[in-house]
Amino acid sequence: MDKGTIVRTLVLLIALINQLLTLYNKSPLPLDDEQLEQFVSMVFTTVAAMIAWYKNNYVTKKGHKQKQLLEEEKLTKVKKNNDKSCSSPK
Repeated sequence: MDKGTIVRTLVLLIALINQLLTLYNKSPLPLDDEQLEQFVSMVFTTVAAMIAWYKNNYVTKKGHKQKQLLEEEKLTKVKKNNDKSCSSPK
């Protein structure tokens, strides 16, 4: 998995844990106003879920094959390796 997939997955996991804590009346955010806490929790979960679903994460084997094909056909960005063989001026 690439770094973007890992970050989006972790953000979604944190949002889901936050939502679960709020559901069981645990306070993941140290706020006094319950409605504000629930609103912030809902917004955080919604944004994290939308980002995770919007991005094409290539998590499955089929997804990895699709990504490889796109890279072979130069239809996506390919990370360039830093070639250390060329000398830089000193």
